[in-house]
Amino acid sequence: MGYRTRLRQDPLAYIEELSRGSTAGVIRLPWGGWCVRDTELAQTLLRDPEYHRGGSTFFGELLPARSAQAELGRAVRSLLRAGVPHYRAALPEAVAALPTAGRWPDAGTRLVYRCLADVLLHPGTPGGSRALMRQAAHKGVAVRSPHMWQRARAEPVRARLVTAVTEEARRRRRQPAGEPRDMLDAVLTVCSEAEVSDRTVADLHLMMLRAIMAPLSASLAWSVLLACRHHTRAAPWPWPVEHIVHETLRYRPVPWMLGRTLPRATDLGGTVFPPGELLSVCPYLLHHDERHWNSPDAFRPERWTSNSGHGPYIPFGTGPFSCAGAAVAHTLLTESLAALADDAYLAVTGGDTRAAMSEGNVPRPFILHRTQTTRRHTT
Repeated sequence: MGYRTRLRQDPLAYIEELSRGSTAGVIRLPWGGWCVRDTELAQTLLRDPEYHRGGSTFFGELLPARSAQAELGRAVRSLLRAGVPHYRAALPEAVAALPTAGRWPDAGTRLVYRCLADVLLHPGTPGGSRALMRQAAHKGVAVRSPHMWQRARAEPVRARLVTAVTEEARRRRRQPAGEPRDMLDAVLTVCSEAEVSDRTVADLHLMMLRAIMAPLSASLAWSVLLACRHHTRAAPWPWPVEHIVHETLRYRPVPWMLGRTLPRATDLGGTVFPPGELLSVCPYLLHHDERHWNSPDAFRPERWTSNSGHGPYIPFGTGPFSCAGAAVAHTLLTESLAALADDAYLAVTGGDTRAAMSEGNVPRPFILHRTQTTRRHTT
């Protein structure tokens, strides 16, 4: 109970405490498995092809075949890349719909969802599935709350969404499309009917929805919060938005642990780990190693103006098990942040830089105040 309480209070401070309390390159985690705290050992492990042949804890039993996992990741990444122009075109209207003083991260989740909705389920999808998916995005299903009571309240919406998408998967299998129109089509191209049930397809669709929405919306909220807390004057930010995004993903990476189940015995730093052991790397520890980063505990977007003082950078994971949205995450985050700051001053009240634990490290609630500075004129 002690470690769980500290983990809820500040997960990043807790993993730092575990790391400082050990001189070994690999530390035992109280909840099971191991974490590689030494940056050099972590890089050695992440470059090991055998490590990436192990099972992904992300998919669990839904999609156990390694080849299918990799194929699904590629299909979703391709879909997201193709959807970037649509996301960009949807941003101005989505930003305009935000209140002048809104509660974040929830408002950021709604913004990201509004821009991604047609990629997740295309507009012609019948049966109310899109309406249910919108509820899922707004009520804590797509991005899970850190609080158990809020997760319980979201469960009926999750169940209705899975049922609706199961029926839609069954319909699409009877009437298959050509090129994937949305993420459900992408999942269906990987999951043949003989191997994967319609219900499992729906579960995988929801899993990928969370894998995209959670890191994007949380990272956008972190970017807004950190930039505003480190620049409080009523003036534009002094940093390019792409530097804010890069530094945010270093300073507060959303993924908590990148874990793999070892497929074979692995010797790491003189310690042999047996097959089946869970071995993880923590991006936060790698991003805050003072041997590789200048002033790692300071939020400094200006560090990205040069190539010096940079260490290992894996904000969305690495290798074949990286986040499905990793290939376009920087682009979507940068454009979202630029749209928020366009012709506006941003300021925050409430919130702090301690992370809350959900499916990753998410910011605590805060209020974003957006004050329009000029009005655009169209001709």
